[in-house]
Formats: sequence, structure tokens, C-alpha cells
Amino acid sequence: MRGLRTGSLRVRVTVTAIAVLLVVLPITGLTVKAVFDAQAERSLDSLLTGRAQLAQQLARQNVAPGNLVRRVDADGVRVTLILRTGRQFGAPPVDAGGTVRQVKATLQAGQQTKGATLMLSADTGLLADASSRLRTVLLISGALAILITALALVIGMRFALAPLDAMTGLARSIAAGRRGGRLQPERADTELGRTAAAFDEMLDALEGAENVARRSEVVAREAEGVARQSEDRMREFVADAAHELRTPVTGLQTAAEALIQLGPHATASQREELELLLVRESRRAGTLVSDLLELSRIDAGLQLHLTQVDLRHLADAQAARVRLVAPELDVEVTGAATVTADPERLAQVVANLVDNARQAGAQSVHICVDGTGVLVEDDGPGVPPPARERIFDRLVHGPNSKGAGLGLAIARGVARAHGGDLTVGDRADGKPGAAFHLHLTAQ
Repeated sequence: MRGLRTGSLRVRVTVTAIAVLLVVLPITGLTVKAVFDAQAERSLDSLLTGRAQLAQQLARQNVAPGNLVRRVDADGVRVTLILRTGRQFGAPPVDAGGTVRQVKATLQAGQQTKGATLMLSADTGLLADASSRLRTVLLISGALAILITALALVIGMRFALAPLDAMTGLARSIAAGRRGGRLQPERADTELGRTAAAFDEMLDALEGAENVARRSEVVAREAEGVARQSEDRMREFVADAAHELRTPVTGLQTAAEALIQLGPHATASQREELELLLVRESRRAGTLVSDLLELSRIDAGLQLHLTQVDLRHLADAQAARVRLVAPELDVEVTGAATVTADPERLAQVVANLVDNARQAGAQSVHICVDGTGVLVEDDGPGVPPPARERIFDRLVHGPNSKGAGLGLAIARGVARAHGGDLTVGDRADGKPGAAFHLHLTAQ
């Protein structure tokens, strides 16, 4: 592939313009000269013909021959009148040919001039001289036009190519690392305007690509940091989970070993105590494993079975359950709303919030249902502001928590899987206690 020809644009335009003039000026000069010569010939013929017609008119007026010659005579015209008697008036006759153009006419009227011969002669050498002078003037003026044009192009190209110089300067500044400069053409409907606009668009695309690359690099670094943090959290979570599982497993192992060691000599009370311990620790281990599996499902993307859910009915069901488990706890439900959600998952969240309130030592729980979701308020010790986000982390235990510290993490995961959230704050009436708000979208 041949490279782009990059000769000087000023020289190319100047040479091209001069070449055009060298072609156009000779053609124009030849055309002017031909038109001038033809017009001069016609003018001379018209002059001679007009003089002959004037002579015929004067003859009809019976003008004397001498007077007729004087009146017909004109600059550049030689008049000769020969009467029938042979007498001549005017200039001596000359032969036609060479540089002499001649018109002969026979006068048709007049007492003395009837039948006389009129010869009108003109020297065409004058026309040749005029044509020669015209040719000289055309040659000189053409040469001067070419010289003046060349000088004007050399000077004018500096101004004509100023936009290209500005474009070159901007390109070099961009290459040097200075971004943000633009040509900003005043008109985009001209050749230079379209070129400048295309140049600005190219710079926009270039800087846009650079910005995208930089943002991608930043995002990649952030993603790498997030991945490392996730990996660290996962390691910490696995370690904590192993620690949490170690406690029930140790209890199970201890109870089993005690039963084996006691054998048939164990009393009924000892056997019952060890069996209760086995059941309790096995349930605790099973609950922990179930919670860990639930969190893994949330991390992988919780599958929801969405349907229309009456939040008031759901809250009433949880209140009835708590009244059976803890009759001493006062549970109140107010409000009504309908949402599109997974009813089992929402019941799981509300149950977790109510159970947490009961375990924290609350005496009363208020469940409020409205268009924003479900608000669970209790009169327990509440959650201090520094811990209001930390309690949603995995394996974080509250002072009165009896579980593995996964319930609130699971509850928030379920809420966010529905497109909402789970937050904690103070009660709206300013009384002591906690207020957990399950944010949902009403339908």
C-alpha cells in the first residue's frame, strides 16, 4: 500500500493555480484576438459599404463630383471617382490586393456622376498593427497576471491554511498529553468545518476510550480489592463456622462418650440428662448447618416463588405462633398491605425479628404493616447506633443471642433478594427498644 503523499500543500496549490492560468490565459488571449480581428474586419467592411451607400445617396441628390468625393472621404479610406468621360476625382486609383481592401460601385444617378465608377480603398495594414499591439498587450498582461497570482497565492495560502495549522498544533498538543482542546468550528457545513468537526469527534472518541480504559482499570482494581475482601471474609466465615460447629459437636461427643462409659450402670436421671444433651446439641448443630446452607443459597441467588401476599394475614399468623410459644409476650398487629413476594421467606424474616425481640428480653412487640413493608418494634434494650450495621454481619452474636449469629444476616439477604432491605433504628415514639424495618414495595 502506497503511503500518503505529503508534499507541501502551499506549493501544490500554487503550482496548480499557475498551471491553470498557463492554460486558461493563452486560450483567453487567442479568443480575444480572434474576436478582435473578426470585429475589425467587419467594421472595415461596414465602413467601406457605408461610404459607398453615402456616395449613391449624394449622386441621387445631384451633388457635383468633387464635392461628392470630399463628403465621402473618411480617415483611412481612399476615394477615387472616375466619370464616364474618364475624368478622375480624388486620390489616384490603386490596385486591390495585398494590404489593400477595395470596394467598387457604379453610381446610378446624377447629371455628371451617373455611370461613374467609385473606388473605395482601405489599407488593412492598420488592422494588422492593431492586432499585433493587442497580442503584445495580452502577452504582457498574462505574464503579469501569472506573476501577481503566484505572489498572491504565496501570501494568501498562509491565511487560507491557518485552520490546518491550528489542527496540526492541536494534534501535537494532544500527542504531548494535553487533553481537552478542541477546534470548535464556527461552521460545520464547509470542507474545513466538516474536517474540523470530524477531528473533534475523533478526539472525543479517543478521550472517551481513554476514560473508559481508566475507569475499567479502576473498576478492575476495585473488583480485585473486593475479591480479596470477599476471600478474607470467606476465610473468616469458614473459621467462625467451624468454631461454631465445634461447640455442638464437642457436646455431642462428650455426651456420647459419657453414655458409653456409664454403660448399663447409669442411673435413669443420668441417662435422661445425657440424652437431652445429645438432642439439644444435635438440634443446635442441625440449625447451624441449615443456616449456613441458607446463606449459601442467598449468595448464589435465592430462588423466590412470588405471589400476592397479604402482609396483615402473615403478621397475624406469626403473632399467633409467638403467643403459643411465649404467652407472657404481648404482641400487637396493626395496618394492612399487599405485596408481591415469597410468603414463606417473608414469614421466615418476620419470625426471626419477633423471636430476636423475645430473646432480647422484650415484654411487648408491635408489628405494623403498611405500604413500605413491615415494622417490628419492641421494648427491649434496643441496639446501640455503632452496632446497627454490625449485627447484620454473619456469626455476630448479640449480648442476649442464643443462636449462631446468622439469623439477621439471613433475614437481610431475603429482604434484599426481594429488592428491599432490612434496617434497624430507634422507635418512632422515642421509648426504649429497637425498631426493625423490613422495606418492601406495595402492590
